[in-house]
Amino acid sequence: MADPRAFILEHTRRQRPPHTPELELHLADEVTPIWRLTEEALAEIGLPPPFWAFAWAGGQALARYVLDHPEIVTGRAVIDFASGSGIVALAAARARAARVLAADIDPFCGAALALNAEANGLVVDFTDADLLDAPAPAWAEVILAGDICYEKPLADRVMAWLGEVRSRGATVLIGDPGRSYFPRTGLVKLAEYQVPTTRELEDMEIKRTAVWALP
Repeated sequence: MADPRAFILEHTRRQRPPHTPELELHLADEVTPIWRLTEEALAEIGLPPPFWAFAWAGGQALARYVLDHPEIVTGRAVIDFASGSGIVALAAARARAARVLAADIDPFCGAALALNAEANGLVVDFTDADLLDAPAPAWAEVILAGDICYEKPLADRVMAWLGEVRSRGATVLIGDPGRSYFPRTGLVKLAEYQVPTTRELEDMEIKRTAVWALP
């Protein structure tokens, strides 16, 4: 298996996402080459697509909201669910959360998060356990989730899990750029942003993206 850290350093460069210039991440310049590389590895070792190599619109919007409203996480224990590059987790750490756990089932995300945390001088924990297999950890006071509703079975499962988390009193915020399977009813819109992206990833160069709360 390829060394994740070496793979990421070879195929990305440090960049500042357009909507969160306070943060610096190891990101890919082009979608196709790195996607093809991981598809080739997928056939051999089961490597998931490189979602960690891009700053997706939902994550950028949610990270922006956290940076602009640090009181949401300051002094609190936070989980960044399906963390990808870790942009939301890093925003929470920058906003002085007491503890931040980034969770993603792709183990490469752990290496990406470590590199991105180093680049920003921040400390974030990581787990590649599937949190959906059990109730959320009792210590979690805030759950942040960006871009989680791009597949219906996953969206249904995640929203049910987040609903259970909210019923225990935790704060739950979701960043979503209008994905097909995002449930727009029963949620409270907190903010809306115009997030620069790329047509390689999305259907338009500026993606209208909202941050929602479970009431």
